[in-house]
Amino acid sequence: MTGIRLTAPAPGWSIDADVVVVGSGVAGLTTALRCAAAGLATVVVTKARLDDGSTRWAQGGIAAALGDGDTPGQHLDDTLVAGAGLCDEDAVRTLVTEGPDAVRRLIETGAHFDTTDSGDIALTREGGHHRRRIAHAGGDATGAEISRALVEAVREAALHTVENALVLDLLTDAEGRTAGVTLHVMGEGQHDGVGAVRAPAVVLATGGMGQVFSATTNPAVSTGDGVALALRAGAEVSDLEFVQFHPTVLFLGAGSEGQQPLVSEAVRGEGAHLVDASGTRFMAGQHELAELAPRDIVAKAITRQMQLHGTEHMYLDARHFGAEMWEQRFPTILAACRANGIDPITEPVPVAPAAHYASGGIRTDLRGRTTVPGLYACGEVACTGVHGANRLASNSLLEGLVFAERIAADIVEDRPSAGAATVGTLPAPSPLLAPEARGTIQRIMTRGAGVLRSAESLAAAAEELEALHNSAAGAAGAAAGAKAAVPGVEAWEATNLLLVSRVLVAAACLREETRGCHWREDRPEPDDENWRRHLVVRLTPERELVLRRTETEAFGPVRPTQAPDCAAAPLIHPADVTEEPSP
Repeated sequence: MTGIRLTAPAPGWSIDADVVVVGSGVAGLTTALRCAAAGLATVVVTKARLDDGSTRWAQGGIAAALGDGDTPGQHLDDTLVAGAGLCDEDAVRTLVTEGPDAVRRLIETGAHFDTTDSGDIALTREGGHHRRRIAHAGGDATGAEISRALVEAVREAALHTVENALVLDLLTDAEGRTAGVTLHVMGEGQHDGVGAVRAPAVVLATGGMGQVFSATTNPAVSTGDGVALALRAGAEVSDLEFVQFHPTVLFLGAGSEGQQPLVSEAVRGEGAHLVDASGTRFMAGQHELAELAPRDIVAKAITRQMQLHGTEHMYLDARHFGAEMWEQRFPTILAACRANGIDPITEPVPVAPAAHYASGGIRTDLRGRTTVPGLYACGEVACTGVHGANRLASNSLLEGLVFAERIAADIVEDRPSAGAATVGTLPAPSPLLAPEARGTIQRIMTRGAGVLRSAESLAAAAEELEALHNSAAGAAGAAAGAKAAVPGVEAWEATNLLLVSRVLVAAACLREETRGCHWREDRPEPDDENWRRHLVVRLTPERELVLRRTETEAFGPVRPTQAPDCAAAPLIHPADVTEEPSP
């Protein structure tokens, strides 16, 4: 363990449990339901309300080999191609093989998918898929339906839930094993302020970190809290440089910030075309799948066209769908467009790429175990090796389902125990960033580490992020534009965003190639000899970022980290991380 923690009051209350699940999306609630069904005392902690996570925003659907003529092997092939040489094949095979039955169990839990006239599950196509294998619900409201079903199941099972709670840091015992989490409950209620859930198994299912960037499809709660917590706890993270920018996000105007409406890939799957202002298609001839090429390819193509034409967006043309198809198949997207003054039935929809999904995250094995004993990660916060350098469309919900069940099985089998938490012996905490720094971080990251990256842009981002860190630590003072922060949700979120941003930029600086959704203008080609590898980063007790490359595209074993003595030293510059040889 590093001993690094956020500045926060000591816990004033506590709950005892066998397992605490942090997050209430498909990954978190599936894990919690399976653990509770096995008789484990399970507590669910979520940052907002149970149904406010990223899952409910998922439009397109969930991918699985459910259709006639489709096979897990074909699904595996499409996933490996999308991952640009960095998928762990064992992880992908686990996903696609166990996926169909996991979806059927989700249906048994109460999720209702759209069906054909014959009663079969209706399937569509999305980018990178050679088969129709995307199950959807409510036309384009799949995530909302899955969230509804799981939340109802959790409430029916009377699971102990703590809503409106930001998890702060991991509790450990004297041996360095997980012993629970500290958290802050926002608002008044039975639990208020900083408290603790003491449990020998902690499952992080906190979602993504899209709020690192100015424009994202992620909700406001996606501030990278799980990854930041894991780093402070000494866990390894991997592939954080691979942030997927969804190609078709509704363009709301120059300078639009925060969560932006998504225009699902399923719209292209049903035949919509990407065009420029003159109505000319530009994806035909660039890839065999044209508009249905993997997301990184489409996002790059749109960005190139924007540069070529000197514009801030392109268009998605689906006027040929007609009113009936728009209203029945894509009612959510239709409503979002019309709410912003656009009618896709009569005009092309302006779209541009925006931050969407983190392919990297907390490094886990095939049972969801991290390098910290007793700490698990699942869903977007995790890096299982499934997604490689670029996630295949609609594999995210499936990953959450499959690995949630595997985590629950491991916890039930292991029945972990832990000693008393050692929260009182931690060293001085890290300085907090002022809440107003959040917007500054987002602008730095959008400018320097967005869709287009270069050594120059990344170096500039690293310098600016370092200045923010130093200002919080008192090294740069008022010159960096930040002021002293007091403990609170906004300051904790900004501090988490800064840590995650610095790791992302450090990895992007070091990966001197273009691969998947990591696009280096100064290194436009992939370099398999040197970079068909994973970057693994950890934070040492001395607060240094230490990086290593794996020997192959396979993850290799996820070994528990040791529990060294805690020490205090400033975080080093992200561009100067220490690289250590692979074990």
